[in-house]
Amino acid sequence: MDAHKQAFIEEATELLSELELTLLSVENNPEDEDLIAKIFRALHTIKGSAAMFGFDEITMFTHDIETAYDYIRNGTLKISKEIIDLTLAARDMISIMLSGQDGQNSMDEAKTREILLAFKNLTIKAGHETEKIAEEKSEQHVKEIIMPVEADKIFLISFKTFPEMFVTGTNPLLLLNEIRELGKAVIIVRQDSIPDIEEIDPEKCYMSWDIVLKTNKGLDAIKDIFIFVDDQCEIKTENIDDIVNLNDEDDFINLKKLIQANMQAGNQDVKQIIKTNHKGLMLEAEAAHAKAEKKKVKTAAEAHNEGDSATSIRVSADKLDELVNLVGELVITQARLSQIALSSNEPSMVSLSEEVERITWSLRDSALNIRMLPIGSTFSKFKRLVRDLSRDLKKEVELTTDGAETELDKTVIEKLNDPLVHIIRNSIDHGIELPEERMHNGKPRVGCVHLSASQSGGSVLIKIRDDGAGMDKEAIKAKALRMGLISENAELSDSEIYELIFAPGFSTAEKITNVSGRGVGMDVVIKAIDSLRGTVEVESKRGEGSTIILKLPLTLAIIDGLLVQLEKEFYVVPLSSVEECIELTRNDIEKAHGRHVVNIRGEIIPYINLRERFVVEGAAPEIEQVVIVGIKGNRFGIVVDKVIGQHQTVLKALGKMYKNVEGISGATILGDGTVALILDVMKIVEKEEIEERVYN
Repeated sequence: MDAHKQAFIEEATELLSELELTLLSVENNPEDEDLIAKIFRALHTIKGSAAMFGFDEITMFTHDIETAYDYIRNGTLKISKEIIDLTLAARDMISIMLSGQDGQNSMDEAKTREILLAFKNLTIKAGHETEKIAEEKSEQHVKEIIMPVEADKIFLISFKTFPEMFVTGTNPLLLLNEIRELGKAVIIVRQDSIPDIEEIDPEKCYMSWDIVLKTNKGLDAIKDIFIFVDDQCEIKTENIDDIVNLNDEDDFINLKKLIQANMQAGNQDVKQIIKTNHKGLMLEAEAAHAKAEKKKVKTAAEAHNEGDSATSIRVSADKLDELVNLVGELVITQARLSQIALSSNEPSMVSLSEEVERITWSLRDSALNIRMLPIGSTFSKFKRLVRDLSRDLKKEVELTTDGAETELDKTVIEKLNDPLVHIIRNSIDHGIELPEERMHNGKPRVGCVHLSASQSGGSVLIKIRDDGAGMDKEAIKAKALRMGLISENAELSDSEIYELIFAPGFSTAEKITNVSGRGVGMDVVIKAIDSLRGTVEVESKRGEGSTIILKLPLTLAIIDGLLVQLEKEFYVVPLSSVEECIELTRNDIEKAHGRHVVNIRGEIIPYINLRERFVVEGAAPEIEQVVIVGIKGNRFGIVVDKVIGQHQTVLKALGKMYKNVEGISGATILGDGTVALILDVMKIVEKEEIEERVYN
């Protein structure tokens, strides 16, 4: 696809997102003139840009919607829920048109017709057109949008009114405005028939017009404009493609000046004026184009010399990914250089290695920061979801947000959309009660779903809180028991009970609906968050609501890790989950009497021995190391042979053969070329807990 068209699609997509947010805002503030003006500007920009890049269906489709908002802006038409619903539907239709190749063959004709006729009916109610004329024009407009667009043609139209036209209530200026809507036009008014002021009858029309029109609508569209006044005027239309060529604004301006100058000199035949002077007209247009280009180049050069450059540029996401991958390779190479420098004992080599390391770390931080985006762009998408879902479920729900400026890696944000959709849908369907039930329980009629984000160290916390009915622990336990997820005499904490909702196929819904009941939603959530190396926590209080907390890493490309060793193999523990490291002696093991626990300053902390978990052969050292990690508010220990130290870890995906290996989330390459596996600490801990829960 043409680069300019691709840029238009990207910009139009952003405008559509802003349009959706503004529509949802104006629904709560219908008197806000700034919001209404913002909607009009967005529609006008989309319409104009679409015409420029050949998306003619979008241009024509948006026209009537823009007209309705022009009436709203002028106070003739009032904003209403009906108009907002229609505009949101129109926004979705434009998005569908954009997704098709060059906007062609990508629309639902029935839906298009329905939306356009609905907007036209709104203008009828506003009293701007008679119903008969409006219906005729609406049907014709819909046909023009759905039918293939013809090539541009240039017509010369002679429009001469009969003096009695005003008596019938016809305004010729409105007809001229409709001609302008068909394309680009030069309109020349003739005043030679106007009598002296003493003889003028104010109820008669004495003027006529010559119009040069460039349009792709065809001759029939021109005739349709005058269909109801053909007995009140004289219309002549002919194609003049063979004698004139009009490409841009300068061509039209020059043509108008040429016609006016010749008419003042006494030549009243517009066609003859164009035919006689079209070569000179074209030469003048070419000179104007050359002058404009020269000025443009000069302006660009001056701006460059003055250092007045753009504050931001649009960069392809693929280029950013390639940059981060190259930085990752540089980090690996730098680690190798550091290892060689230390083993050489050459001071100059060590100094150079340290300088390269400093630059590499700075470059790494800069590259990752480029990919960081505010999460507010994701939050804002859910306002439409909440609005539509609450309407379908006959509930009243509002979405509030906090911490929209919190930044996350673009890769994390992209993968976060589906989990949040499922969580919000469940909050509204299962959590928020019907308005009557809420009022009966002493709650506000309108329920609330609150999205918040905040940064905590190297992670981001996203909370989805609702003020609904909360979760029924007994119902969850009963369903889990029937599914065989827990034993009958299992003793579970509240958090462990709530975590059961993430099991595949789990649902407490009594019947299947379009929203829930099939037990796949929360299963999708846990899989997606696991793939992001994140964690999920659930808090709930019966009658007061529920909160789901997502803890996610800032980035998935390069992380700070703690390098540890087990026999001759190396592993990396994500540093964001590490709290401290302690020694584990034989004496400590004997004091525990066979239990995997360690006493740290009076606190008993369980640990997992990686030698036993990974079935590593060989004898353990006399003094082992325990890496204390924090998972979901609890502390656990990971026992290893040796802690090497902090390590910049470039994440590499494992092959397909190893994608289902539990406890390993990826791999990295060390400075000497050795592969180190990255531990999925949460999975290791969860596996230990699940086995204990089921078998004990």
